[in-house]
Amino acid sequence: MSIRIATFNIENLIARFDFTGFRNQLRSDRVMKLFDIKSEADYQRLEAARVISSTDDTRQLSALAIADTAADILCLQEVDNMEALKAFEYGYLFRMVGSGYRQKYLVEGNDSRGIDVAVLMREETRNGQRIELRDVTSHAALTYHDLGLYHPGLGPNVRPDDKIFKRDCLELDLRIGGRPLTVYVVHFKSMTNGRDGVDGRTSTMPIREAEAKAVRHIIENRFGRDHASQRNFVICGDMNDYQEKVDVIGDRRHGYDYIVQSDLPSALDVFSHDGFAENAMRRRDPLDRWTLYHARGPEEQHLCQLDYIWLSSGLAVANPTAMPEVIRNGQPFRTPFPPGQEVERYPRIGWDRPKASDHCPVAITLHLP
Repeated sequence: MSIRIATFNIENLIARFDFTGFRNQLRSDRVMKLFDIKSEADYQRLEAARVISSTDDTRQLSALAIADTAADILCLQEVDNMEALKAFEYGYLFRMVGSGYRQKYLVEGNDSRGIDVAVLMREETRNGQRIELRDVTSHAALTYHDLGLYHPGLGPNVRPDDKIFKRDCLELDLRIGGRPLTVYVVHFKSMTNGRDGVDGRTSTMPIREAEAKAVRHIIENRFGRDHASQRNFVICGDMNDYQEKVDVIGDRRHGYDYIVQSDLPSALDVFSHDGFAENAMRRRDPLDRWTLYHARGPEEQHLCQLDYIWLSSGLAVANPTAMPEVIRNGQPFRTPFPPGQEVERYPRIGWDRPKASDHCPVAITLHLP
């Protein structure tokens, strides 16, 4: 008996307009900056038109990427609310896969932009096993004080009573054909711009480390510290950190070189350092583990894995040959692909946009012992 699970940062599945760019240039879309817009009313009218005109292509591409995961359980990040999720599933995903994802779960979390984690599930797996929800739990209310995770290294603006999770850790207790599986869906603190000579990844890593420790605490508190890693659980989501990356050297004209940097310090060491959980993506070639392309011009560009399906050590042992699949057909043409990895992009993919997302979906088929 098997189950196919996928995770995907769908990138701003938002059901509202953001007009703050008129007063805050950092929030204004780059195309709007090409025009001399005199009034806020004109800005709002043009911004609404821009968003609506671009969204249809984007969501068709998102739906294509999701359809290609062929997932029974789909974990999503950056979903505005349940209404946005239902509208996307009915208006776009349904056209790709039919009435498959009837079970939908989302709890409003802590994100200041209002983006949440969510789960879509079929009622049965593709091989006919019932997918049954026993319970769903939000852990968004947990604070640093609650778990004893506060320390000054978290940053000058973090207080003991602040919420640990920047969005949530959504826990779903499932039975798949009668067999237990617990799914944890997260979206960790983003890597912001650096400050005081420290890069953004390094300065925000203590917060992600606390989030990872909190996830592990939740799992060990439920199953018992000595036995948790042997239970059937997966930790899915955009974790905004990596233990390795592929530096991309060069440009379109002269070609690219790809250099793997391994064993980098990471908040995700909390899961892996003692075998608590396995990043199944490490079963792939080091050049072929990436789910996102990051670039700040030709001098700073790399490929890295930000999107994960961590397997409990018990599940990993029970699935020694399970290989995660990365759906990269929705990536824009600006993304450089290492040799041998090129894929046929979806119709209407652009140089930078439209695209399915800046992230790639990851999917894996697991046998449940």
